[in-house]
Amino acid sequence: MSGKWICIIFALAVPVLVGAAENERGRVIRPFNGKDLTGWKTRAQGENTNCWVVGKAKVAADPKALEVEAGGRELINHPEWGKSLDLYTEQKFGDCRVEVEVMVPQGSNSGIYLMGEYEVQVCDSFGREEIGQGDMGSIYSAATAAKNVSRKPGEWQRFVIDFRAPRFDAQGNKIANAMFVKVTLNGVVIRENVEVKGSTGGGLTGEEHPTGPLMLQGNHGAVAYRNLRIIPAR
Repeated sequence: MSGKWICIIFALAVPVLVGAAENERGRVIRPFNGKDLTGWKTRAQGENTNCWVVGKAKVAADPKALEVEAGGRELINHPEWGKSLDLYTEQKFGDCRVEVEVMVPQGSNSGIYLMGEYEVQVCDSFGREEIGQGDMGSIYSAATAAKNVSRKPGEWQRFVIDFRAPRFDAQGNKIANAMFVKVTLNGVVIRENVEVKGSTGGGLTGEEHPTGPLMLQGNHGAVAYRNLRIIPAR
């Protein structure tokens, strides 16, 4: 067979193989439609005001803030006054992979809560030589990121999070802890096989369940998210 035909066959086969890999995990869910907050709820938090909007984010003249331009498909927490609210999906998930890009301005702080209870930290950790559980990519209350691969404030960064939900028996007793199987940030694996014994502080209910929503923390500062995909395991 000529090299030309081998290349053609390979090119045709690649999408099939990629699709097969996704199908093994389950269908791809995109909970953010790029237009509005349909499918999401806000969490009541004192006198905080919902400041989540849809648009195109960029760092403002004040490097600690974000500006919002029209025409974008990004989910932006844009607190103009006080604190905003945490935002979570109406859909609930168990074992899954979460893929998402995030932008944080200088000094800002957010978090990605699997099942609304287990937090992967999102914050500006650029250039820090020593990091802790409050830094980018760390699993809050459980493990510090193995290395700091954070980009500059205002640059988009990509997470891929493979997560296993806690297990319960027929009587509702927990028989296995939740686990972050792998956390990848900007193409680098920064944690693997981290068990989480209980709900992170600031979790949606403070309790553990077989399934739960994805929650984005909004009460700590400006942040933007885009290209959010959740792939439930079969």
